Amino acid sequence: MRSAAVLLAATLLVLALPVQAQERTPAQRQTLADIAYVLGESHALRQACEGAYDQYWRDRMIGVTDTEAPDAALDRRLKEAFNAGFASRRAEFPECSRASRMAEVAAARRGQGLASRLAAVRHQVDPREAEARRQAEQMEQMETDLSLRP
Repeated sequence: MRSAAVLLAATLLVLALPVQAQERTPAQRQTLADIAYVLGESHALRQACEGAYDQYWRDRMIGVTDTEAPDAALDRRLKEAFNAGFASRRAEFPECSRASRMAEVAAARRGQGLASRLAAVRHQVDPREAEARRQAEQMEQMETDLSLRP
């Protein structure tokens, strides 16, 4: 079950590329709202089992809005969608159960599909920029590996 959540989180990382919501088409903005709804659902379902202090999916939602830098109208729409998804699943699954865990997996799969669809319409990246990013990521990984050595 956690693997589906990990897949969704990894797919949401694709959203971390700098593209602001103002550049999004109406269909892409709707997909962002749908993602926000699923993140709200996921937040409620995870809290049902992990406790009210768990903020994993809420933090991911904050990351999406920070990355997208939406205009005021879209920001409000995303927050409303997140809260609606949360309220819906909180009412349906107030306690942890096998059904709530299955709903969490289903929400993660829906979210992964939405994020993949949104990522597929990303603007083309200059090959030189892509290579520079790849090299920077490799350097960061090497630094991390070295810092983990005793």
